Amino acid sequence: MTFPALPPREGERPRTGPEVPHLQLSQTSPAEVREGLLRWMDAALPGTDWGGSKVSAPGFAHVHADGSLHLALDPADRAAFLSSGWGEKHPLDDHGFNVVMLYAPRDRTELDVAKQVIAASYTYATGRAPMSDAAAA
Repeated sequence: MTFPALPPREGERPRTGPEVPHLQLSQTSPAEVREGLLRWMDAALPGTDWGGSKVSAPGFAHVHADGSLHLALDPADRAAFLSSGWGEKHPLDDHGFNVVMLYAPRDRTELDVAKQVIAASYTYATGRAPMSDAAAA
């Protein structure tokens, strides 16, 4: 189990689409927060490739234009994540699709929380911890 204890998420749950493509429709990331997230992911997650989406490409996480992410979590961590208020099940969850949505970080404080969740996903997928000395986003 790699999942950290998360603080409560402030405010109401964002609106999301009910089907695929599963997107966040409100409370999206400001451009500077999303760019900071992408910079951190590039620096902190060795052995990963970033770029346009590819059909059937293996991956543990992907970032949407709205700043939300889909990512895989250790099954032992899913319940803790879902009860934290920071995300929700993917519409294909009932079909054995091990992916959740992490809501878009709205500010730098939420970006720090997102990094913790992404780090847990990365560790689940690779068995390695992210680079701890990665440049802060």
